[in-house]
Amino acid sequence: MTALVTQVVPNVGLDVGAAPVAATNGDTAACGQGTFLLVKNGSGSAVTVTLATPGQVDGRLAIADSTFSVGATTGLGIIPLIPGLYADPSTGLATITYSATASVTVAVVRVP
Repeated sequence: MTALVTQVVPNVGLDVGAAPVAATNGDTAACGQGTFLLVKNGSGSAVTVTLATPGQVDGRLAIADSTFSVGATTGLGIIPLIPGLYADPSTGLATITYSATASVTVAVVRVP
């Protein structure tokens, strides 16, 4: 489990090439407006990214977790980290898991 550091894009831009780190199941990330999870898949199979949705409808009905598939070998995904959907009420962070982590790197980027 890794607490992913949010890379803030300055006005002059950001080379995100060096930002990604190895994905680990149970990664956490800050949520917010303009905040995104970048997922790069270098493995030979598609990878499913799952974001926990800790909220409930009517105080009792669980919301299904959100999944996103990132294609094999050169797949690159970008997922908005929406606070009202993914932020855990106790931590304020999103919790992220992956169907595989080998050759998968991730970064959190915020564009102000």
